[in-house]
Amino acid sequence: MMLSKLLTDQTEKPIIDLDVKGLTLDSRKVALGYAFIAIPGAKQHGIYFAEQAINNGAAVILYEPSKLISNTKITDPIYIAIDGLSDKLGLIAARFYDFPSKKLSVIGITGTNGKTTCSQLLAQLLPDCGVIGTLGWGEINHLNITENTTPDVITIQKILRYFVDQHKQTVTMEVSSHGLEQGRTDAIELKGVIFTNITRDHLDYHGSMEAYVQAKLKLLAVPGIDFVVVNKDIPYADEIISTSPKSAAIICFSRQNNSQRNPRVLTASNVCYTLKGIDCLLHWQGSSYPLHTPMVGGFNLENILAVISALLASGDNLSDIVEIVSNKIVSISGRMERLTDSHHSLQIFIDYAHTPDALERVLKSLKPHCGNKLSVVFGCGGDRDKGKRSLMGSIAAQWADEVVLTDDNPRYEQPEIIINEILEGCPKDKVTVINDRKSAICQTISAANDNDIVLIAGKGHENYQEIKGIKHPFNDKEIAIGALKAKRVQLC
Repeated sequence: MMLSKLLTDQTEKPIIDLDVKGLTLDSRKVALGYAFIAIPGAKQHGIYFAEQAINNGAAVILYEPSKLISNTKITDPIYIAIDGLSDKLGLIAARFYDFPSKKLSVIGITGTNGKTTCSQLLAQLLPDCGVIGTLGWGEINHLNITENTTPDVITIQKILRYFVDQHKQTVTMEVSSHGLEQGRTDAIELKGVIFTNITRDHLDYHGSMEAYVQAKLKLLAVPGIDFVVVNKDIPYADEIISTSPKSAAIICFSRQNNSQRNPRVLTASNVCYTLKGIDCLLHWQGSSYPLHTPMVGGFNLENILAVISALLASGDNLSDIVEIVSNKIVSISGRMERLTDSHHSLQIFIDYAHTPDALERVLKSLKPHCGNKLSVVFGCGGDRDKGKRSLMGSIAAQWADEVVLTDDNPRYEQPEIIINEILEGCPKDKVTVINDRKSAICQTISAANDNDIVLIAGKGHENYQEIKGIKHPFNDKEIAIGALKAKRVQLC
């Protein structure tokens, strides 16, 4: 696209005009003819990487004037200053990729927990569906790695363009509070929005629950929303509904059957939870249908209700939805993923639970089905919300019979400090500390007996452990499977 067209209404007519071959915020990813975008970052301004971008072939540098570079003299005409570039970048990127979201039905999913499960389940159920989220982007069984739940503002438009070119019809997209606060979804049109829940998380970034909630609500300002799905059971439900566009259809879901009389609320009754799945009776607009799903736990019932609500909003009828949900969905990697072994009745669950609410929900779901001892292996991430650490310690001690504290992703923090802050919330006589995560998992599984349940929480699908800026290969599921095999040998 010609530079003058790309920057229409965004700045004065550029001194030079040229054919821009690509856009990027990362100087390392610049190719010949690209425009390098330099905006203020968390630590420094992108302008300091402009020379590297030029060496890699950048044809033009679009930069945001800032106090960070007030002493830097920029006279070369390939440098173009654009006031408020950070806020304009979504539109610029959408224009470069020919506004791909207009050609797709994009469903944005936000919430503290459940985003990944809901996006993956919808992608399983909808034809010609692309997905963007924590597990990656692409087709459901062929995902490319993403660095963030919600990619940067340029990358996300590029991905949507790819989906258009691949003739996708629908895209399910996880939208994080960071992504909303930083404008990564700017200039994306949404067909629908799903709010799974809102509980404590990322307060190290947002500062308060009020700011965190307001960040989530920004998703409702996106143009073109046809429907909004809301978890009626959460404290913020009324605020979400009142903030929703007046033209959007509101569909709520609830695990409480007392909402059944409301024709716009999907509810469930006669719920039976087992370690093999959920059976219940769904109610919607005077009709009732039985549902079975292999998903485990009350929180997964909420996720399934959210997904069904979105399908109802899209015009499908409940009987058809129930049939496809019962026959088609499978569990999500690292989300209440169950490992068993035919040689004994020990059961192991891998889950991404890394917030107080998520950990409590998982443990509460497992506790009634544990015939003997419920053990949990978990830690907390470094350089993240420290206030949740003691809360998670308290929750673990309340619901588990054995708590094994270990390292998560310590990042640049000292692991011992993180562990001690978790210990503030739980009695030490119930806790074993094993910093090395592999040893913690293996020792806990080795010591477990028949009818025990072991929950390995916090990392889920992640295939690395981040220590002092380096990501080391590490996968909870692989370690657990290896420990199970070793235990089988011991039993023989």
